[in-house]
Amino acid sequence: MTAKALKPFLFILVIMAVVSLACLGGAGTPAPEPTPVIIEATPQQVEQPAQPVITEEPVQTEEPVPTEEPAPAAQDFFTEEFEGDISNWSYFNILGSNETNESALTLETDGGYLVFDIPTKQLYTYVMYDPYDYKNVAIELRAENRGANNNAISMVCRYSDEGWYEINIQNSGLYNILAATYNASGEVVYSRIADGGSNKIKVGKDINEYKMICKERTITLYINGYETRTIDDNKYVLRDGQIGFSVSSFSDPTVKVEVDWVTISEP
Repeated sequence: MTAKALKPFLFILVIMAVVSLACLGGAGTPAPEPTPVIIEATPQQVEQPAQPVITEEPVQTEEPVPTEEPAPAAQDFFTEEFEGDISNWSYFNILGSNETNESALTLETDGGYLVFDIPTKQLYTYVMYDPYDYKNVAIELRAENRGANNNAISMVCRYSDEGWYEINIQNSGLYNILAATYNASGEVVYSRIADGGSNKIKVGKDINEYKMICKERTITLYINGYETRTIDDNKYVLRDGQIGFSVSSFSDPTVKVEVDWVTISEP
């Protein structure tokens, strides 16, 4: 009777074990993955951050100062007032005697003037405009004498390796028109084309305006607005070159001239 009672109990245990394994799904069969649910996001307005409230004056940021100023653009016709970069101009000296002390020269800009301070005898200082060569051109300048009366102010056109034309106006009241050429040794030879005098030149410590026109073979001089001399050159016939101007000392070594402006224009 005891053996009969155990058989149904064992059967029940076997049934329960099978049901348990079925619920576990078996060790070799993976459980199915859940189906993903896609949720579409509704666009939201992005909030801008609040602007800061400025309670003090904004601080100004200074731009860095360039270490070098750009070189000025070269122009062919313009007025030079000597108030900035004048690197487009260069100069050279011609010594008139063995006693000339070239190193004594001071040439500098000061208050809108190009100042020639020449404390030596017979020094001829030329200032040339480098960027352009001209055939037909007018050059005009305004200069003030601040030193000895014994000096000359000159204007130059068609400066080249062939020579140049030059008009000298002396502060004493005389003028001359020259052709400067080079000899076989490379020395400058001045040949006079014309000369004369004018009561339009303001002598002493005064201000004068001079103008030189080079057009074809004709050279014209104006002194303080008055046409003073016109002459044709059929001998040297210099063709084209740079323009420039000059200040010279003679026997009195206390020359000081201030050039206010120089105008280069079409004739």
